[in-house]
Amino acid sequence: MRKNTLILFCFILAKFLLQYTLISPAYDLQRDEYLHLDQANHLAWGYISVPPLTSWVAYIIKLLGNGFFWVKFFPALFGALTLLIVWKTIEALKGGLFALVAGSLAVLVSVILRINILFQPNSSDIFFWTLVYFTIIKYITTSNSKWLFATGIAVGFGILSKYNIVFLLMGLMPAILFTKHRKIFLDKNFYLSIGIAAIIVLPNFIWQYQNHFPTYHQLNDLAKTQLVNVNRADFVKDQFLYFSSSIVIILASFVAFFLYPPFRQYRLFFWSYVITLILFIFFKAKSYYAIGLYPVLICFGIVYLEVRLAYNWKKYLRVLVLILMIGGSIPLFLIAFPVQSPAAIQKSNERYKAFGVLRWEDGKDHRLPQDFADMLGWKELALKVDSVYSTLPNKDKTLILCDNYGQAGAINYYTTQHISAVSFNADYINWFDLSKNYENLIRVKEQDSTFKELQITSPFFQNSMIAGSITNSDAREFGTTIFAFTGAKIDIRDRIKNEINEKKKYR
Repeated sequence: MRKNTLILFCFILAKFLLQYTLISPAYDLQRDEYLHLDQANHLAWGYISVPPLTSWVAYIIKLLGNGFFWVKFFPALFGALTLLIVWKTIEALKGGLFALVAGSLAVLVSVILRINILFQPNSSDIFFWTLVYFTIIKYITTSNSKWLFATGIAVGFGILSKYNIVFLLMGLMPAILFTKHRKIFLDKNFYLSIGIAAIIVLPNFIWQYQNHFPTYHQLNDLAKTQLVNVNRADFVKDQFLYFSSSIVIILASFVAFFLYPPFRQYRLFFWSYVITLILFIFFKAKSYYAIGLYPVLICFGIVYLEVRLAYNWKKYLRVLVLILMIGGSIPLFLIAFPVQSPAAIQKSNERYKAFGVLRWEDGKDHRLPQDFADMLGWKELALKVDSVYSTLPNKDKTLILCDNYGQAGAINYYTTQHISAVSFNADYINWFDLSKNYENLIRVKEQDSTFKELQITSPFFQNSMIAGSITNSDAREFGTTIFAFTGAKIDIRDRIKNEINEKKKYR
């Protein structure tokens, strides 16, 4: 085995080991993971929440048993593939062993490590951003049209992974116009590559059309409820925090595009970065949306530094670069990973607050980072719902209705019963089984919406009670209450249909 190949293998092995060791057993899966895993039970060409690629991966996880190992394996795999593409990009830029090692280390200890601990489309999104940039570099280097076609394939599957990659295209197209590469707009192969991407995306577009473009309305809701709380200054600050270990390398890439002759042909990547970042800031995007911009910049920056630090005493500065990367990653490791228990985090509360990670989507500070609080209380909820369900008469005629997708997904993931919880939230609004005449209702209500639930719903059933709640005060779902109603006096399907129609009308 060649030395370089062995080193790459060691980086990938380290990648997988870290992804499994940076999560404390005190936590469950995260809220979004349950939704994405449940999509495996409802395969389609599109969803309200995300494009379909995540559901395909979820289906593979389901076939493999749906265990924790496999849930965490696939985001780690996309992270490892991102690492591989970074390695190949550095090779394409004529980088040597130092550039390969330092560039891989920079990516390994970046925020991507944090992203890859969760089964969400963000991991595949970053991979496809990196892959698209790699294929463009190969096309510029070789002028071989097969790399244009590869770009089309990468863009197509990138869109099926997460629509966020559209920002890459919005930044890239005008950037091309700023450089000599604008002649590509006269190349028929460029339009063939667009056609390839369009063919890949077409089934999802048809699904969106048939369902009245629900993702568009979902994005509007996101802008009103979450993005409105995004602070643009925090967005910029987070870019430095995410890649604190490689700031010098990223800055070096900007210098290289203008002062290092071999990289002048790649200057479009600088303009693409600037334009895309401006777009993200203008639209008040979440900070992590921009992460896909950075792996390729690290490749350029580290190759440039390798050249500049190649002679005599300057070689010792290479060691300094590696030390700075490891030291710069310390803040990320201190606050970004759920390694500590909730109690330990609260003892270090001021440190987390100083980095702004206690601020949730509601714009307020809380006891734990939102993602960590979203990884608590789910098993407790599922076990209590199972317990209630097992006591009901005519169990097979029971509807389990939740307030949000996290509750429904967690119940469906952990349940030991043959039940399927649903919600009017996110994709679950399309997954109701209205073929049954339900006699019982288990209602899972968020803490701030439990008021008068018994008064509102009891008249439609013979019996009603409060059956339990989430008692973990560190969980975001703390106080979520389980109500049980039995002996329906009406056909509740009519009320469900009306509610579904009302929800969809406003979408």
